[in-house]
Amino acid sequence: MTAGTTPPTGGVSPEAQALHAMVLESLDADQAVETISIPLAGKSSIADYMVIASGRSSRQVASMANKIAEKVKAEFRRSVRIEGLPAADWVLIDANDVIVHLFRPEVRSFYNLERMWAFGDEAAATASPSNPPVDGTPPTAPDAPEASEA
Repeated sequence: MTAGTTPPTGGVSPEAQALHAMVLESLDADQAVETISIPLAGKSSIADYMVIASGRSSRQVASMANKIAEKVKAEFRRSVRIEGLPAADWVLIDANDVIVHLFRPEVRSFYNLERMWAFGDEAAATASPSNPPVDGTPPTAPDAPEASEA
């Protein structure tokens, strides 16, 4: 690579990419529901990736969180910070380059982190009928009457 060019991954280190891939593989193996990844590199300094997924129960959420923490420690020789594990309604795993949010479905829909953290094209990628794209306009009901000027 020549000087002045950036890697095709937007400046994300190979270790961060490997950590991100490991997290996604672990969640897939544990049958996480609705897993999404939001690239944060160049948009936020808190991490390179944010991964959001759901488990069908508190027990599954706790299990997925513990497995990710164990794998990060074993494969990357780093410890992670975990919040919310006792209740396991919403568990946050901070692995420095990758932040993982694991939810029970009801809690995930209440907080709707996808909408808060979506940027530009990523907003459209995570949009669904219950999670409209973030474009700066307030949502309206399908049959809402047009507002008239007073």
